[in-house]
Amino acid sequence: MAESGTVSFASSDDYCAAMRAGAVNLTLTRGGNFNARLTWLNLGHLQVLHGYENLPRIGFFSLSSEPAFVSFPTNVGAPLIYDGIGLQFGDVVFHSRGERMHQRTDGEGAWGLISLSPEWFAACSAALTGMSIASPSEGRVLRPPKSTARLLLGRYSRICRLAETKHQRVANPEVARALAQELVHALINCLTVGDVSGHLKKRRRHHEIMVQFEDTLAANSDPRLSLPELCSAIGVPERTLRACCSEFLGMSPTRYHLLRRLNLARSALRRANPETTSVAEIARNHQFLELGRFAVAYRTVFGEMPSFTLRSPRVKTA
Repeated sequence: MAESGTVSFASSDDYCAAMRAGAVNLTLTRGGNFNARLTWLNLGHLQVLHGYENLPRIGFFSLSSEPAFVSFPTNVGAPLIYDGIGLQFGDVVFHSRGERMHQRTDGEGAWGLISLSPEWFAACSAALTGMSIASPSEGRVLRPPKSTARLLLGRYSRICRLAETKHQRVANPEVARALAQELVHALINCLTVGDVSGHLKKRRRHHEIMVQFEDTLAANSDPRLSLPELCSAIGVPERTLRACCSEFLGMSPTRYHLLRRLNLARSALRRANPETTSVAEIARNHQFLELGRFAVAYRTVFGEMPSFTLRSPRVKTA
């Protein structure tokens, strides 16, 4: 039986945990009250996600290794940047198996993700095109003809609306099967066009550097980790790391390191009990050794003092 639903979130941690595509880390890059919505639909061999966030952020995604994944922007007014490539409305990203990648928004974000059983996907593509389509060895950005992209986005939007408003209809096995067939046929037509990603060798090297960068930050929480130390750990010149971070993240590596740590501290403040936990304790736990500097940096990014976040009502998922 098909399953579907829509959930709203006021916590980026809860939002990430609800995604069913793998591990996701979001770093908010501007303050404000976070609001997000996730629509999901499970049609057996095919699953659909639609995400929306109201604040700019950098997402580091580690996709599950088994399914085939395709993602795309779903709102012409909410562009996405995938591994440094600005996506146009109608572009499609065909991900590699188990891909780890960055997806960035500079304002509101709206994105779609389709995952498919590799065997079913291969059978459907063979029946439609005469050849089995499998996940590429590296992520590819495709730009199908506008009419082909419109068909995919139209069918995708219809499925999401049904998931949001007509659960019982989607639960009908015949309806679910028809929806899956319509969507996968429109998707396959989008995957038979050429790659517009640019210089593949350069892209591959920059992608590898940025994954190593994330791994290095995750393994080392020392706030005194300097740019030369980061570069030494990754094995690249400082100029190269700066260029890659500017391309993928839209900021310097040290700025991203700070924002990442501030976001982790904010998550801890939102979860903590203000009766038993202090701002100083959480700051120390996240290696902010000077409370005054922490408070100033926190307020600059999030627009409020850490003490206000700690005392705010605990966020509940709607």
